[in-house]
Amino acid sequence: MKTDDLVNLLAAGEVAVPRRSASGRIGLAVLAALPVSFVILFGEYGLRPDLVQAMFWPMFWVKVLFPLCIAAAAFVTVQRLARPGVRMRHAWWGGVLPVLGIWGLAAFVWFSVPIEERMPLLMGQSWRICALSIGFMALPVFAATFAALRGLAPTRPALAGAAAGALAGGVGASVYALHCMELTAPFLAVWYVSGIAVPVLLGAALGPRLLRW
Repeated sequence: MKTDDLVNLLAAGEVAVPRRSASGRIGLAVLAALPVSFVILFGEYGLRPDLVQAMFWPMFWVKVLFPLCIAAAAFVTVQRLARPGVRMRHAWWGGVLPVLGIWGLAAFVWFSVPIEERMPLLMGQSWRICALSIGFMALPVFAATFAALRGLAPTRPALAGAAAGALAGGVGASVYALHCMELTAPFLAVWYVSGIAVPVLLGAALGPRLLRW
């Protein structure tokens, strides 16, 4: 029997993975791992000292919410990819649009300021550790989501791994935002997106090895 025939048979038969089973397992995995990310935040980084004041600034919420939107879209995508025969449809656009939005905002800010002010907006004070720190925060969710996927039936392991990485990266970036002092759009467009891209690429590389069945 050819692989495509087997996939179609599994998707149509009684062994197909139910939608609620996939979303439930992945959701529980994220909820179980999220406290570990916060332990890393509090233990290794700490909250920014002016957090209460920062919550009144629009760019603070941009920094928190744009990766959360990526995580939400990735959750929808990964639970679809966890079930044989289920199409991704346009779920991946939910992850692309926030990135395009922050890039557009960054371009507007970049060309709105004098040339001598551009590089400080891009590099900030923490560009050396930002992407790595986001990946560190994302690690618990990444591992838990992969563990959940291994109990399901993804037939496109590279895509499923990348979606799991996007979910983890989005959550990790949002958690790290509670510590990070940077608030400029160019910084977020480069270093936050880079930090989210790290688990995406790692997930795409590990998916074919760890999610095969």
